[in-house]
Amino acid sequence: MPLAGPPSPPATISKPTILHLGDPILYSQNTYHRLESQFQFINPPASDLHRLAFIDHLRKRTWGDFSAIMRPFWNTGGEMGKWDKEVIELLPETVKVYASAGAGYDWVDTQALADRGTQQYPSTCGNVPLFVHVLSTDMTEFSKLTCLLGILYCNARGASTEAVAIMALYHIISVFRNMTESHLSARSLNPDMFQHAHLNLPLTSHNPRGHTLGIIGLGDIGFAIAKKAHIALGMKIVYQDIVRKSISQEQEVNATYFASLEEMLGQSDCVLVAAPFTGETIITASVLAKFKPGSRLVNIARGSLIDEIALADALDSNHLSGAGLDVHANEPHVNERLANNWKVGMTSHTGGGALETWIEFERLAMENVERVLTGREALTGVNGHLIRREEPYAGLVNGYSSTDETTSRSHPVMNGQQHAPSLPLTNGTIDRSAGANTDMHRQTGIIGGV
Repeated sequence: MPLAGPPSPPATISKPTILHLGDPILYSQNTYHRLESQFQFINPPASDLHRLAFIDHLRKRTWGDFSAIMRPFWNTGGEMGKWDKEVIELLPETVKVYASAGAGYDWVDTQALADRGTQQYPSTCGNVPLFVHVLSTDMTEFSKLTCLLGILYCNARGASTEAVAIMALYHIISVFRNMTESHLSARSLNPDMFQHAHLNLPLTSHNPRGHTLGIIGLGDIGFAIAKKAHIALGMKIVYQDIVRKSISQEQEVNATYFASLEEMLGQSDCVLVAAPFTGETIITASVLAKFKPGSRLVNIARGSLIDEIALADALDSNHLSGAGLDVHANEPHVNERLANNWKVGMTSHTGGGALETWIEFERLAMENVERVLTGREALTGVNGHLIRREEPYAGLVNGYSSTDETTSRSHPVMNGQQHAPSLPLTNGTIDRSAGANTDMHRQTGIIGGV
Protein backbone atom coordinates (compact mmCIF):
# COMPACT_ATOMS: atom_id res chain seq x y z
CA MET A 1 0.00 0.00 0.00
CA PRO A 2 1.59 3.30 -1.05
CA LEU A 3 2.40 5.85 1.57
CA ALA A 4 -0.07 8.72 1.81
CA GLY A 5 1.13 12.10 0.67
CA PRO A 6 0.46 15.45 2.37
CA PRO A 7 -3.21 16.16 3.04
CA SER A 8 -4.93 18.08 0.28
CA PRO A 9 -5.76 21.74 0.95
CA PRO A 10 -9.42 22.61 1.46
CA ALA A 11 -11.36 23.16 -1.74
CA THR A 12 -12.85 26.45 -0.64
CA ILE A 13 -10.65 29.12 0.86
CA SER A 14 -12.20 32.22 2.39
CA LYS A 15 -10.45 35.56 2.22
CA PRO A 16 -8.54 36.62 5.32
CA THR A 17 -10.34 39.36 7.23
CA ILE A 18 -8.95 42.78 8.09
CA LEU A 19 -10.47 44.65 11.04
CA HIS A 20 -10.49 48.27 9.86
CA LEU A 21 -10.62 50.68 12.81
CA GLY A 22 -11.74 54.26 12.22
CA ASP A 23 -12.81 56.29 9.23
CA PRO A 24 -12.97 54.90 5.69
CA ILE A 25 -10.08 55.43 3.27
CA LEU A 26 -10.27 58.90 1.73
CA TYR A 27 -7.25 59.29 -0.52
CA SER A 28 -5.58 56.02 -1.52
CA GLN A 29 -8.59 54.47 -3.21
CA ASN A 30 -6.61 52.42 -5.74
CA THR A 31 -4.63 50.73 -2.99
CA TYR A 32 -7.80 50.05 -1.04
CA HIS A 33 -9.50 48.46 -4.04
CA ARG A 34 -6.47 46.23 -4.54
CA LEU A 35 -6.76 45.05 -0.95
CA GLU A 36 -10.49 44.51 -1.34
CA SER A 37 -9.78 42.00 -4.08
CA GLN A 38 -7.63 39.96 -1.68
CA PHE A 39 -9.18 40.46 1.73
CA GLN A 40 -12.49 40.93 3.46
CA PHE A 41 -12.90 44.15 5.48
CA ILE A 42 -14.88 44.68 8.65
CA ASN A 43 -15.26 48.35 9.64
CA PRO A 44 -17.12 48.61 12.97
CA PRO A 45 -18.93 51.84 13.87
CA ALA A 46 -17.29 54.17 16.38
CA SER A 47 -19.83 53.15 19.02
CA ASP A 48 -18.30 49.64 18.99
CA LEU A 49 -14.79 50.96 19.56
CA HIS A 50 -15.17 52.55 22.98
CA ARG A 51 -13.18 50.48 25.42
CA LEU A 52 -15.88 48.53 27.24
CA ALA A 53 -17.82 47.86 24.04
CA PHE A 54 -14.64 46.95 22.13
CA ILE A 55 -13.53 44.50 24.80
CA ASP A 56 -17.00 42.96 24.87
CA HIS A 57 -16.99 42.46 21.09
CA LEU A 58 -13.55 40.86 21.21
CA ARG A 59 -14.63 38.55 23.98
CA LYS A 60 -17.76 37.52 22.06
CA ARG A 61 -15.81 37.11 18.80
CA THR A 62 -18.25 39.47 17.06
CA TRP A 63 -15.84 39.99 14.19
CA GLY A 64 -14.71 36.39 13.93
CA ASP A 65 -11.12 35.25 13.46
CA PHE A 66 -9.68 38.26 11.64
CA SER A 67 -6.09 38.18 10.41
CA ALA A 68 -5.06 41.82 10.62
CA ILE A 69 -5.92 45.14 12.24
CA MET A 70 -5.63 48.39 10.29
CA ARG A 71 -5.99 51.93 11.61
CA PRO A 72 -5.26 54.30 8.71
CA PHE A 73 -6.17 57.59 10.45
CA TRP A 74 -4.97 59.05 13.71
CA ASN A 75 -8.08 60.98 14.75
CA THR A 76 -10.31 57.91 14.72
CA GLY A 77 -9.98 54.23 15.49
CA GLY A 78 -8.36 54.74 18.87
CA GLU A 79 -11.49 55.11 20.94
CA MET A 80 -10.63 52.05 23.03
CA GLY A 81 -7.56 53.78 24.46
CA LYS A 82 -4.40 51.94 25.41
CA TRP A 83 -3.64 48.67 23.70
CA ASP A 84 -2.49 46.82 26.77
CA LYS A 85 -2.74 43.18 27.80
CA GLU A 86 -6.40 43.57 28.71
CA VAL A 87 -7.17 44.21 25.04
CA ILE A 88 -4.40 42.25 23.36
CA GLU A 89 -5.08 38.97 25.16
CA LEU A 90 -8.61 38.97 23.71
CA LEU A 91 -7.43 39.15 20.09
CA PRO A 92 -7.98 36.05 17.95
CA GLU A 93 -4.87 33.93 17.57
CA THR A 94 -5.24 34.37 13.83
CA VAL A 95 -4.08 38.00 14.01
CA LYS A 96 -0.68 38.48 12.38
CA VAL A 97 -0.29 42.25 12.09
CA TYR A 98 -1.56 45.54 13.45
CA ALA A 99 -0.71 48.53 11.22
CA SER A 100 -1.54 51.99 12.48
CA ALA A 101 -1.19 55.62 11.57
CA GLY A 102 1.25 57.61 13.66
CA ALA A 103 4.91 57.12 14.30
CA GLY A 104 4.77 56.95 18.07
CA TYR A 105 3.73 53.65 19.61
CA ASP A 106 3.88 54.38 23.33
CA TRP A 107 0.13 53.73 23.47
CA VAL A 108 0.51 50.08 22.49
CA ASP A 109 2.32 47.33 24.35
CA THR A 110 4.45 45.96 21.53
CA GLN A 111 5.86 43.25 23.78
CA ALA A 112 2.35 41.98 24.57
CA LEU A 113 1.59 41.90 20.84
CA ALA A 114 4.76 39.95 20.19
CA ASP A 115 3.84 37.50 22.93
CA ARG A 116 0.27 37.03 21.75
CA GLY A 117 -0.60 33.43 21.03
CA THR A 118 0.61 30.62 18.87
CA GLN A 119 -0.83 30.75 15.39
CA GLN A 120 -1.30 27.22 14.09
CA TYR A 121 -1.57 26.70 10.35
CA PRO A 122 -1.27 22.95 9.65
CA SER A 123 -2.09 21.73 6.20
CA THR A 124 -5.41 20.41 7.44
CA CYS A 125 -6.53 23.83 8.71
CA GLY A 126 -10.01 24.69 7.56
CA ASN A 127 -9.22 28.36 6.98
CA VAL A 128 -5.99 28.44 5.01
CA PRO A 129 -4.44 31.93 5.00
CA LEU A 130 -4.24 33.52 1.60
CA PHE A 131 -0.57 34.42 2.01
CA VAL A 132 0.41 30.75 1.89
CA HIS A 133 -1.00 30.43 -1.61
CA VAL A 134 0.77 33.57 -2.71
CA LEU A 135 4.07 32.18 -1.50
CA SER A 136 4.15 28.92 -3.37
CA THR A 137 2.07 26.49 -5.34
CA ASP A 138 4.05 23.66 -3.77
CA MET A 139 1.69 22.43 -1.06
CA THR A 140 4.35 20.12 0.37
CA GLU A 141 5.98 23.28 1.68
CA PHE A 142 2.64 24.40 3.13
CA SER A 143 2.32 21.13 5.04
CA LYS A 144 5.54 21.93 6.89
CA LEU A 145 4.44 25.37 8.10
CA THR A 146 3.49 24.72 11.67
CA CYS A 147 3.88 27.68 13.96
CA LEU A 148 3.97 31.47 13.69
CA LEU A 149 4.22 33.35 16.96
CA GLY A 150 3.13 36.85 17.86
CA ILE A 151 1.62 39.91 16.22
CA LEU A 152 3.76 42.35 14.29
CA TYR A 153 3.08 46.03 15.01
CA CYS A 154 3.74 48.47 12.17
CA ASN A 155 3.79 52.21 12.67
CA ALA A 156 3.90 54.92 10.04
CA ARG A 157 7.38 56.25 10.64
CA GLY A 158 8.59 58.51 7.91
CA ALA A 159 5.10 59.75 7.05
CA SER A 160 5.37 62.75 9.35
CA THR A 161 9.10 63.46 9.04
CA GLU A 162 8.79 66.55 6.86
CA ALA A 163 5.86 68.01 8.80
CA VAL A 164 7.50 67.54 12.21
CA ALA A 165 10.78 68.96 10.95
CA ILE A 166 9.00 72.09 9.72
CA MET A 167 7.29 72.49 13.10
CA ALA A 168 10.64 72.14 14.84
CA LEU A 169 12.10 74.96 12.74
CA TYR A 170 9.12 77.12 13.65
CA HIS A 171 9.80 76.63 17.36
CA ILE A 172 13.55 77.07 16.98
CA ILE A 173 13.08 80.42 15.26
CA SER A 174 10.44 81.37 17.81
CA VAL A 175 12.64 80.82 20.87
CA PHE A 176 15.57 82.69 19.36
CA ARG A 177 13.47 85.67 18.21
CA ASN A 178 11.02 85.89 21.14
CA MET A 179 8.16 85.31 18.74
CA THR A 180 5.61 84.28 21.37
CA GLU A 181 5.83 87.55 23.29
CA SER A 182 5.85 89.56 20.07
CA HIS A 183 2.81 87.68 18.82
CA LEU A 184 0.82 88.03 22.05
CA SER A 185 1.72 91.69 22.41
CA ALA A 186 0.42 92.45 18.94
CA ARG A 187 -2.81 90.53 19.55
CA SER A 188 -3.38 92.19 22.92
CA LEU A 189 -4.75 95.32 21.18
CA ASN A 190 -2.83 97.25 23.81
CA PRO A 191 -0.64 99.98 22.27
CA ASP A 192 1.66 100.05 25.31
CA MET A 193 2.31 96.32 25.10
CA PHE A 194 2.90 96.59 21.38
CA GLN A 195 5.35 99.44 21.86
CA HIS A 196 7.15 97.61 24.66
CA ALA A 197 7.65 94.57 22.47
CA HIS A 198 8.67 96.71 19.51
CA LEU A 199 11.34 98.54 21.48
CA ASN A 200 12.63 95.90 23.88
CA LEU A 201 12.39 92.45 22.33
CA PRO A 202 15.21 93.14 19.84
CA LEU A 203 17.55 93.54 22.81
CA THR A 204 17.16 89.89 23.78
CA SER A 205 16.44 88.36 20.37
CA HIS A 206 19.03 86.53 18.28
CA ASN A 207 19.29 85.06 14.84
CA PRO A 208 19.87 81.29 14.96
CA ARG A 209 22.77 81.51 12.51
CA GLY A 210 26.07 80.58 14.11
CA HIS A 211 24.40 79.21 17.23
CA THR A 212 24.61 75.57 18.28
CA LEU A 213 21.62 73.24 18.08
CA GLY A 214 21.98 70.19 20.31
CA ILE A 215 19.74 67.31 19.25
CA ILE A 216 18.80 64.48 21.59
CA GLY A 217 18.12 61.61 19.22
CA LEU A 218 19.35 61.97 15.64
CA GLY A 219 16.86 59.59 14.07
CA ASP A 220 14.91 60.16 10.87
CA ILE A 221 13.18 63.31 12.10
CA GLY A 222 16.11 64.49 14.16
CA PHE A 223 18.31 64.28 11.11
CA ALA A 224 15.73 66.02 8.91
CA ILE A 225 15.64 68.86 11.43
CA ALA A 226 19.43 68.97 11.53
CA LYS A 227 19.61 69.36 7.76
CA LYS A 228 17.07 72.17 7.70
CA ALA A 229 18.61 73.98 10.66
CA HIS A 230 22.12 73.67 9.23
CA ILE A 231 21.31 74.63 5.65
CA ALA A 232 18.49 77.14 6.09
CA LEU A 233 19.38 78.68 9.44
CA GLY A 234 23.15 78.28 9.41
CA MET A 235 23.24 76.51 12.79
CA LYS A 236 26.00 74.31 14.13
CA ILE A 237 24.80 70.78 14.86
CA VAL A 238 25.79 68.64 17.82
CA TYR A 239 23.92 65.53 18.88
CA GLN A 240 23.67 62.76 21.43
CA ASP A 241 22.30 59.33 20.59
CA ILE A 242 22.75 55.74 21.68
CA VAL A 243 24.35 54.98 18.33
CA ARG A 244 26.75 57.30 16.57
CA LYS A 245 25.87 58.06 12.96
CA SER A 246 28.10 57.28 10.03
CA ILE A 247 30.87 59.69 9.11
CA SER A 248 29.10 60.52 5.85
CA GLN A 249 25.84 61.33 7.64
CA GLU A 250 27.65 63.53 10.16
CA GLN A 251 29.49 65.31 7.37
CA GLU A 252 26.23 66.06 5.59
CA VAL A 253 25.25 68.43 8.40
CA ASN A 254 28.73 68.98 9.83
CA ALA A 255 27.53 67.35 13.07
CA THR A 256 29.59 66.63 16.17
CA TYR A 257 28.74 63.59 18.27
CA PHE A 258 28.70 63.62 22.07
CA ALA A 259 28.63 60.35 23.96
CA SER A 260 27.74 62.29 27.11
CA LEU A 261 24.42 64.12 27.23
CA GLU A 262 25.68 66.49 29.92
CA GLU A 263 28.63 67.57 27.79
CA MET A 264 26.38 68.24 24.82
CA LEU A 265 23.95 70.28 26.91
CA GLY A 266 26.76 72.54 28.07
CA GLN A 267 27.68 73.32 24.45
CA SER A 268 24.14 73.94 23.10
CA ASP A 269 22.40 77.28 22.63
CA CYS A 270 19.18 75.40 21.90
CA VAL A 271 18.38 71.80 22.82
CA LEU A 272 15.93 69.88 20.65
CA VAL A 273 14.27 66.75 22.05
CA ALA A 274 13.62 64.20 19.28
CA ALA A 275 13.71 61.00 21.32
CA PRO A 276 10.92 58.55 22.18
CA PHE A 277 9.24 58.17 25.54
CA THR A 278 9.66 54.64 26.86
CA GLY A 279 8.68 55.16 30.45
CA GLU A 280 11.39 57.56 31.65
CA THR A 281 11.56 61.34 31.79
CA ILE A 282 14.82 62.53 30.23
CA ILE A 283 14.77 66.27 30.95
CA THR A 284 14.62 66.44 34.74
CA ALA A 285 15.59 69.25 37.13
CA SER A 286 19.12 67.85 37.48
CA VAL A 287 19.49 67.59 33.69
CA LEU A 288 18.13 71.12 33.18
CA ALA A 289 20.82 72.35 35.57
CA LYS A 290 23.41 71.14 33.04
CA PHE A 291 21.96 73.32 30.26
CA LYS A 292 24.04 76.25 29.15
CA PRO A 293 22.81 79.38 30.99
CA GLY A 294 20.41 81.36 28.80
CA SER A 295 19.86 78.47 26.40
CA ARG A 296 16.56 77.28 24.99
CA LEU A 297 14.57 74.03 24.81
CA VAL A 298 12.34 72.71 22.00
CA ASN A 299 10.31 69.49 22.27
CA ILE A 300 8.61 67.89 19.26
CA ALA A 301 8.79 64.32 20.57
CA ARG A 302 6.74 63.40 23.64
CA GLY A 303 5.60 65.65 26.46
CA SER A 304 6.43 63.10 29.15
CA LEU A 305 10.10 63.34 28.27
CA ILE A 306 10.23 66.65 30.16
CA ASP A 307 9.54 67.44 33.80
CA GLU A 308 7.29 70.43 33.14
CA ILE A 309 7.48 71.77 36.70
CA ALA A 310 11.26 71.73 36.54
CA LEU A 311 11.12 73.45 33.15
CA ALA A 312 8.86 76.19 34.54
CA ASP A 313 11.32 76.69 37.41
CA ALA A 314 14.27 76.93 35.00
CA LEU A 315 12.44 79.57 32.96
CA ASP A 316 11.36 81.56 36.03
CA SER A 317 14.95 81.62 37.28
CA ASN A 318 16.16 82.73 33.82
CA HIS A 319 18.44 79.72 33.60
CA LEU A 320 16.63 79.08 30.30
CA SER A 321 15.61 81.97 28.09
CA GLY A 322 12.79 80.21 26.23
CA ALA A 323 11.02 77.01 25.31
CA GLY A 324 8.99 75.75 22.37
CA LEU A 325 6.59 72.88 23.01
CA ASP A 326 4.50 71.03 20.46
CA VAL A 327 3.85 68.17 22.89
CA HIS A 328 2.73 68.21 26.51
CA ALA A 329 2.81 65.77 29.41
CA ASN A 330 -0.92 65.72 30.14
CA GLU A 331 -2.57 66.28 26.77
CA PRO A 332 -5.09 67.65 26.00
CA HIS A 333 -4.30 69.73 29.10
CA VAL A 334 -1.24 71.95 29.18
CA ASN A 335 0.79 73.10 32.15
CA GLU A 336 -0.70 76.34 33.47
CA ARG A 337 2.61 77.85 34.55
CA LEU A 338 4.13 77.25 31.13
CA ALA A 339 1.02 78.52 29.35
CA ASN A 340 1.18 81.78 31.32
CA ASN A 341 4.86 82.29 30.60
CA TRP A 342 5.44 84.37 27.49
CA LYS A 343 8.88 82.85 27.09
CA VAL A 344 7.14 79.63 26.08
CA GLY A 345 5.76 78.96 22.61
CA MET A 346 3.06 76.30 22.45
CA THR A 347 1.33 74.34 19.72
CA SER A 348 -1.31 71.64 20.05
CA HIS A 349 0.66 68.52 19.12
CA THR A 350 0.27 69.38 15.46
CA GLY A 351 3.87 68.77 14.47
CA GLY A 352 2.92 65.99 12.09
CA GLY A 353 -0.39 67.57 11.18
CA ALA A 354 -0.23 68.04 7.43
CA LEU A 355 -2.45 66.55 4.76
CA GLU A 356 0.58 64.93 3.16
CA THR A 357 1.17 63.08 6.44
CA TRP A 358 -2.38 61.76 6.49
CA ILE A 359 -2.15 60.48 2.92
CA GLU A 360 1.04 58.61 3.77
CA PHE A 361 -0.56 57.20 6.93
CA GLU A 362 -3.23 55.60 4.76
CA ARG A 363 -0.74 54.12 2.33
CA LEU A 364 1.56 52.67 4.96
CA ALA A 365 -1.25 51.14 7.01
CA MET A 366 -2.70 49.37 3.97
CA GLU A 367 0.59 48.29 2.42
CA ASN A 368 1.98 46.95 5.70
CA VAL A 369 -1.12 44.80 6.19
CA GLU A 370 -1.04 43.60 2.60
CA ARG A 371 2.64 42.74 2.69
CA VAL A 372 2.47 40.76 5.93
CA LEU A 373 -0.62 38.83 4.91
CA THR A 374 0.99 37.93 1.60
CA GLY A 375 4.24 36.77 3.20
CA ARG A 376 6.41 39.75 2.42
CA GLU A 377 8.48 41.98 4.66
CA ALA A 378 6.64 44.82 6.34
CA LEU A 379 7.68 48.34 5.41
CA THR A 380 7.75 49.74 8.93
CA GLY A 381 7.70 46.85 11.38
CA VAL A 382 8.41 47.81 14.98
CA ASN A 383 8.55 44.71 17.19
CA GLY A 384 9.76 41.98 14.86
CA HIS A 385 12.81 41.36 17.03
CA LEU A 386 10.52 40.46 19.94
CA ILE A 387 8.64 37.78 18.02
CA ARG A 388 9.78 34.17 18.17
CA ARG A 389 10.08 32.49 14.80
CA GLU A 390 9.94 28.83 13.94
CA GLU A 391 12.77 27.75 11.64
CA PRO A 392 13.30 27.00 8.87
CA TYR A 393 10.03 28.41 7.54
CA ALA A 394 9.59 31.57 9.59
CA GLY A 395 11.59 33.56 7.09
CA LEU A 396 9.30 32.31 4.36
CA VAL A 397 6.02 33.43 5.83
CA ASN A 398 6.38 35.80 8.71
CA GLY A 399 6.70 39.06 6.82
CA TYR A 400 8.44 40.62 9.79
CA SER A 401 10.62 43.55 8.92
CA SER A 402 14.32 43.27 9.50
CA THR A 403 14.29 47.05 10.04
CA ASP A 404 12.30 46.90 13.24
CA GLU A 405 12.96 48.27 16.72
CA THR A 406 16.30 46.50 16.99
CA THR A 407 17.79 48.34 14.04
CA SER A 408 15.83 51.54 14.63
CA ARG A 409 16.95 52.35 18.16
CA SER A 410 18.85 55.33 16.85
CA HIS A 411 15.72 56.66 15.16
CA PRO A 412 13.82 58.45 17.89
CA VAL A 413 11.30 59.84 15.52
CA MET A 414 10.97 56.87 13.31
CA ASN A 415 7.89 58.31 14.05
CA GLY A 416 8.81 60.74 14.85
CA GLN A 417 8.20 59.86 16.11
CA GLN A 418 9.20 58.93 15.32
CA HIS A 419 9.84 56.77 18.08
CA ALA A 420 12.34 54.05 18.71
CA PRO A 421 13.08 52.98 22.27
CA SER A 422 15.58 55.00 24.24
CA LEU A 423 17.78 53.68 27.00
CA PRO A 424 18.06 54.98 30.58
CA LEU A 425 20.38 57.77 31.59
CA THR A 426 23.23 57.07 33.97
CA ASN A 427 25.13 60.14 35.18
CA GLY A 428 24.00 62.07 32.16
CA THR A 429 25.03 59.37 29.71
CA ILE A 430 22.66 56.90 28.12
CA ASP A 431 23.23 53.47 29.62
CA ARG A 432 23.78 51.13 26.70
CA SER A 433 23.77 48.08 28.93
CA ALA A 434 20.19 48.60 30.04
CA GLY A 435 17.35 47.16 28.05
CA ALA A 436 14.73 49.46 26.58
CA ASN A 437 11.52 49.69 28.54
CA THR A 438 8.86 47.91 26.56
CA ASP A 439 5.97 49.39 28.51
CA MET A 440 4.98 51.83 25.82
CA HIS A 441 2.19 53.63 27.68
CA ARG A 442 2.61 57.39 27.70
CA GLN A 443 1.06 59.08 30.73
CA THR A 444 -1.05 61.54 28.82
CA GLY A 445 -4.70 62.16 28.20
CA ILE A 446 -4.34 61.64 24.45
CA ILE A 447 -3.19 58.20 23.42
CA GLY A 448 -0.19 58.25 21.13
CA GLY A 449 0.29 60.90 18.50
CA VAL A 450 1.79 61.90 15.23
